[in-house]
Amino acid sequence: MEIAVLLLVIAVIFITRSIKVVPQQNSWVVERLGKYHASLAPGLNFLVPFIDRVAYKHSLKEIPLDVPSQVCITRDNTQLQVDGILYFQVTDPMRASYGSSNYIVAVTQLAQTSLRSVIGKLELDKTFEERDIINAQVVHAIDEAALNWGVKVLRYEIKDLTPPKEILLAMQAQITAEREKRALIAASEGRRQEQINIATGEREAFIARSEGEKQAEINKAQGEAAAIITVAEANAAAIRQVAEAIRQPGGEQAVQLKVAEKAVEAYGQVAADATTTLIVPSNMTEVSALIGSAMKMVSATGKAS
Repeated sequence: MEIAVLLLVIAVIFITRSIKVVPQQNSWVVERLGKYHASLAPGLNFLVPFIDRVAYKHSLKEIPLDVPSQVCITRDNTQLQVDGILYFQVTDPMRASYGSSNYIVAVTQLAQTSLRSVIGKLELDKTFEERDIINAQVVHAIDEAALNWGVKVLRYEIKDLTPPKEILLAMQAQITAEREKRALIAASEGRRQEQINIATGEREAFIARSEGEKQAEINKAQGEAAAIITVAEANAAAIRQVAEAIRQPGGEQAVQLKVAEKAVEAYGQVAADATTTLIVPSNMTEVSALIGSAMKMVSATGKAS
């Protein structure tokens, strides 16, 4: 009975030491007689009892690593308190087991030294503006060395950049002055635009008034021209009617009578004015001669028509 129990215990020990189940996203490093033998993939694996042993167990997941805060000095000799986080992943379990005694400490220290080197090449203002560049340069510097450790650095992120208190006060004063400057510029631009708008409005109003006055003058001139043309056409029509009347039988005698009446009326008006001295022709036949000359002009005009 005791032998059966002993055999059962030995069998259990053999089974437990020979059968290994590796979880997903993990890799176990197996040594055979103290020497690297294989890396076990996830799933069921078999080992030789008492000869093979699992020496290292690695997680293949992405690992976030908090890089301790440190003081870095910029190119313009300003101290910065920098805090960051590093993301890496084990890609080669064998190198991760034998390439470094502690790859986590190695990656952490290398991240700190690389960050100090990158910050030292930049001025204070650039460190705030170029975080992406700093992160990329740190990742590149760590990734080259981490290949021998079986580790792939995925990315590095700066969590916080804290300058000294005096620098913070100076930066706040600079930001305040910059905002006041922008406000003054905006106000001056507003006043300038207001003056431009007023001047533009006045110019357009003046142009509109001048255009209105011009159009009014044109309309007035056109109206006067139309009136003159209408009067001229009426006079011409009247003259034509008079000429037609003169050509009728008895027309000349009527004209002589009309001219004589006008002459007598004119003499009467002159004589009525007390301030006017009237000189009566000694020979009244001159009046008839004047009427005769007028009749000749009227006859000539009638013939020309």
